Amino acid sequence: MNETSLNDAPGEGDLLSFEEHPLFQYTAASKGQRFVNWLIDNLLMRFALSYPAGLLLGLILGEVAPEILYANADGSMSATLLLLAYLVVIFNYIFYYTLCEKLFRGYTLGKLISGTRAIRQDGQELTFKNALLRSLSRIVPFEVFSGFSDMPWHDQWTDTMVVQSR
Repeated sequence: MNETSLNDAPGEGDLLSFEEHPLFQYTAASKGQRFVNWLIDNLLMRFALSYPAGLLLGLILGEVAPEILYANADGSMSATLLLLAYLVVIFNYIFYYTLCEKLFRGYTLGKLISGTRAIRQDGQELTFKNALLRSLSRIVPFEVFSGFSDMPWHDQWTDTMVVQSR
């Protein structure tokens, strides 16, 4: 049986050894930085994506199915319109986070401003699959409240983390 010891060559020891391991090269982002990321990214999604997408959807529905846009007799929105609005929000989350975190190497606008980025737990850059799964995890109900813990669900479930980049 071959056991590793603290005197093994770099890269051969386990995570508990004193040898340098890629995981220990990073400092985890603080909860404050992660909140700034969430706030900036959600404001951007609301004003740069959701409003224009909702306007476009409204224009299309006005031509194709205008009855969906009319309020019910009590003044409330139709269930179909509410469902469509919810689907726009879900699409925006998946579109924004997946594309930004993959194309910009773990950065979103919020992460860029706060000096953080998302990476895999092995220290490597996110793959498209990692970015997509992180995005899908964010639409789980109450997932946002997991941000109060040390590692939010979208990091736990995808073996990723947000680290300080500067």
